[in-house]
Amino acid sequence: MDIVILAVVIAVVVLGALGGLIVGSRRKKPLPPPPPAAPDITAPPAEPHVGDEAETPREEPRRTIEEVDLPDGGGAPVAVEEPPTVEAPPIEIPEPTAGRLVRLRARLSRSQNALGKGLLTLLSREHLDEDTWEEIEDTLLTADVGVQPTQELVEQLRERVKVLGTRTPAELRGLLREELIKLVGPDMDRTVHTENAAGGPGIVMVVGVNGTGKTTTTGKLARVLVADGNTVVLGAADTFRAAAADQLQTWAERVGAHTVRGPEGGDPASVAFDAVKEGIEMSADAVLIDTAGRLHTKTGLMDELGKVKRVVEKHAPLDEVLLVLDATTGQNGLVQARVFAEVVDITGIVLTKLDGTAKGGIVIAVQRELGVPVKLIGLGEGADDLAPFEPEAFVDALIGD
Repeated sequence: MDIVILAVVIAVVVLGALGGLIVGSRRKKPLPPPPPAAPDITAPPAEPHVGDEAETPREEPRRTIEEVDLPDGGGAPVAVEEPPTVEAPPIEIPEPTAGRLVRLRARLSRSQNALGKGLLTLLSREHLDEDTWEEIEDTLLTADVGVQPTQELVEQLRERVKVLGTRTPAELRGLLREELIKLVGPDMDRTVHTENAAGGPGIVMVVGVNGTGKTTTTGKLARVLVADGNTVVLGAADTFRAAAADQLQTWAERVGAHTVRGPEGGDPASVAFDAVKEGIEMSADAVLIDTAGRLHTKTGLMDELGKVKRVVEKHAPLDEVLLVLDATTGQNGLVQARVFAEVVDITGIVLTKLDGTAKGGIVIAVQRELGVPVKLIGLGEGADDLAPFEPEAFVDALIGD
């Protein structure tokens, strides 16, 4: 019996200890936060006037229409200042092309007189022996006349000097003038053809290697055509050279011509096609297409030039393909001419930079090489320094007065 009582007491003590532990653990836990009190709802602030710091609107006295002083109707009207207008650049009137080379003769003669004066000095010697004739040949070759034309000229001079017997300065000058004009070719057609047989605009494509002044020549040619009363559309198909289209457009704006251009690095054939299309729609007299400066050593680029020609001819056949050559390059220019002639049918030559140290004999050599005439020559940096080539005026400038 005692054992049972002892067990009951122990059980009661154990249960009491467990109950105390449970109550203690519950007291240590934080009570949950009380629910937030409901916010006080107040009336919205009054609508401000102007600015964030405007005061609350208040009642203000109001006036009737009769109390308001209206301005006198006879007062001076309020001047409204108009925005300034941007004026278009003035359109220039190019110099007439008739006789332009004659007017520029003095400039040409300053740089070319070495050839003519050298020949006249040699021919004026008292005895024209073999050494003198060799010096004459060397003078002609140095002036880039070419081997075959030089031999022909020397033979003609020797024969005629022998027949004449006397050699006064006037006779020698006349003799040399006649023979040089024969070599230059006075009977060649040097007209820049801008009249299409089908009645549309004449289509002129300008080609040449980098650095010959091709884009500038295209702009100057536009001035030549405008000066003769033609309307012109320029196609900026040189899409690979930075700012080439901007340069061409500047030339066009100066004479009131229209420019067709595309995105930089775009397809040149597409630009050329669009230029001819717009020229037809505008009933222009001529369309000038400035192509990229092709390096004659890059076959792929030359093929691209042939593509431009084929695409343009989907509208109409080309009336002119002008090859721009730097007159200072001499025989290297002839190499370029041969390669271009194989890709496109060259119909005319433009010789630039004849105002510097150029050698005038290149005119004879390049015509003999290609069988096509020099139609235009550039004599300076001025806008009107591109002149139609006139054989007589050119030879007169070579040999001087």
